[in-house]
Amino acid sequence: MRIRRKPEAIQILQEHPLVYQDSDPLQGEWHSIFDNNHPKYVELGTGKGQFLAKASELHPKINWIGVEKIQEPLLHAVRKGEATNNPNLRYLWMDIEKLSEVFAKQEVDRFYLHFSDPWPKARHAKRRLTNRRFLNVYKHLLSPAGDLILKTDSLSLFEFSLEEFQETGWSVIEISRDLHHSSYHELNITTEYEEKFASQGMPIYYVKVKPINTPI
Repeated sequence: MRIRRKPEAIQILQEHPLVYQDSDPLQGEWHSIFDNNHPKYVELGTGKGQFLAKASELHPKINWIGVEKIQEPLLHAVRKGEATNNPNLRYLWMDIEKLSEVFAKQEVDRFYLHFSDPWPKARHAKRRLTNRRFLNVYKHLLSPAGDLILKTDSLSLFEFSLEEFQETGWSVIEISRDLHHSSYHELNITTEYEEKFASQGMPIYYVKVKPINTPI
């Protein structure tokens, strides 16, 4: 889908108190930014921000951080977050490639990958956010008890991800090939895309994984 450009988005995001960039001194400083030591959960790709707005409301003792590269969806997400007035919510306006520049080793407690671009062509496999080069970054940044949750409507991305998890030393903790008709649905927080796909009868593929040799 083509993104409708908003010329005002850049200035709004640059000046917004909830938005940070990779040029800011962030690595190892998130406890100071939130003024607490609560767990930090990071959504990689905010979409229009429904998940983060809901999650920060339901779980006030968790610090929620959304990472988004493109300013238009990020602006939607920030406005939704702003409307909640929740103090446990921040946004990173940056490329996911720079995660290691904004988080220190073991500083993140969970990563979320929600309906990431499946990059279906084989030559684009390295761009998939569950490619092993990304998984090794997540593994480095996760706390000893940290984990990662993937939701997708793409069966090909799901199966590719399961193979990458196995090859790079991740253990599957929970899995469903039809999340909305599984026991995990009760605690699930939906995204905009998820509700659209589910309303069309499409299955939502779900998996929670963690690096092997870390506590379960």
